[in-house]
Amino acid sequence: MRSTSLTAPAPSLPGDVRPLRAERLRGLVDRTARGDREAYTGLYEELAPSVYGIALRVLRDSAQAEEVAQEALLEVWRSAPSYRPGRGSVTTWACTIAHRRAVDRVRSVRASCEREQRVVREETTRPEQVAEEVERSMEAARIRRALSALSAGQREALVLAYYCGYSQRRIADVLDLPLGTVKSRTRDGLLRLRDALRDG
Repeated sequence: MRSTSLTAPAPSLPGDVRPLRAERLRGLVDRTARGDREAYTGLYEELAPSVYGIALRVLRDSAQAEEVAQEALLEVWRSAPSYRPGRGSVTTWACTIAHRRAVDRVRSVRASCEREQRVVREETTRPEQVAEEVERSMEAARIRRALSALSAGQREALVLAYYCGYSQRRIADVLDLPLGTVKSRTRDGLLRLRDALRDG
């Protein structure tokens, strides 16, 4: 895998040069499909900025975008034999791979958080330290009841913040919401949660 910077801007091309570039990319893919590593190096350098840009737009996190872009470009190498020009340009094909992998990463993060939420909800007492566990269980039940009284948006923001450890900016990125909306939901949710726990 090449170490070329993924964040380098893609070169702007005059309209009459684009068909030549598209033809050159098809040639590079054909040679890559036959195992030509030098061709793959050229293909990597041509596609990296666009692939990284797609990943960054979906993930909004530069570190994760770089990881996903590297994975996508590795998939380009592996799946070059399956590329079909009739289904779209090389750039479109590569960006589709990047978009799919970025969306998969978002889903994976959400699934991980949901698993953690289930662990919290399904927490059971252990035979030892029964009194302490019963007390914890009762407190957890109070918190679950209080959380269930919140709006879905408030509950989601609080769970991501306190169970998953996300910052408000990260929550805004994951949920694709304005930062102000996340701050408002978190603040209002905390106020309602405090009142519910005090009354309960």
